[in-house]
Amino acid sequence: MRFITGNVHATGSFVALAIGDALGAPLEGSARTDSWVTEMLPGGRHSRKKGQITDDTLQAMAVTESLVACRGINQKDLISRLLRGYEKRPEWYGPTSSAFFALVKSGTLPHHAAWLVHKRRHGSRSNGSVMRGFPVGIFYPVPYVYEVSLACSQLTHFDPVAAHCSAWLNVMVSDMCRGISRNKAFRRARLLCTNPEVHSILGNYLVYTPVPSLDAVLSSHASLSCFMNARTLEGAILSAINLGGDADTIGACCGALAGAYWGFGAIPKRWIRDIEDYENILHCAEQLWNCAEQFPKQ
Repeated sequence: MRFITGNVHATGSFVALAIGDALGAPLEGSARTDSWVTEMLPGGRHSRKKGQITDDTLQAMAVTESLVACRGINQKDLISRLLRGYEKRPEWYGPTSSAFFALVKSGTLPHHAAWLVHKRRHGSRSNGSVMRGFPVGIFYPVPYVYEVSLACSQLTHFDPVAAHCSAWLNVMVSDMCRGISRNKAFRRARLLCTNPEVHSILGNYLVYTPVPSLDAVLSSHASLSCFMNARTLEGAILSAINLGGDADTIGACCGALAGAYWGFGAIPKRWIRDIEDYENILHCAEQLWNCAEQFPKQ
């Protein structure tokens, strides 16, 4: 296991996203049980291998690669990279993302495809744009991150609720990667949020019981709640994945928050040893932060 370079919080956020994804993957779709999972396991509804990542990490890597290649968000490039990932493993993708990419693949323009999916499915507030969006939080400092997050989410998910959930969590990651405390990062995200539903539920996370749903607000709340109530990175991620339900996404989102706060060194080495494609994940994380440093410090 080599030494990391660059910002330990930025690297920790990206790697812990992948860790949470892989830990939660075998539990995806399961009911919450009395057994407490603490290690990488095989199995689940997609017959995962031990330590195997899912589309949560693959889409985050595609966002990272686009940010690095284009030195910022380039919608055409990003859609192209996300589509290539979908074509490799379409069975891993959620309902909104799958419908969107199927339309784009058939020749529908992306902005129209997002609107069509929203109309045909009577909504598009699933969590696919939330779990992939954290590289935006790592890359952009807070003066930029909220608006860029909204735009990045709405490329595929027309519903503004999903976009504001992504922006809230990305603001926290951006701040914590840059040395801001957990509570201050939370307060800044609450201050910046302009969506009433997201502001009410995420801003009062202690009031609600975590529900590991595909819904963007419920999954964001579950991830945020597990993170804010935890004393360690390990405890945060384990509390997230053991909720069951959309465990890989809840684990990935909570992992991104926890890694940004506690840093790379807090990730248990046993999890790093077991995760698939670790060197490539780490390389993506380091490249992302190297490019992020082009922005002025706050």
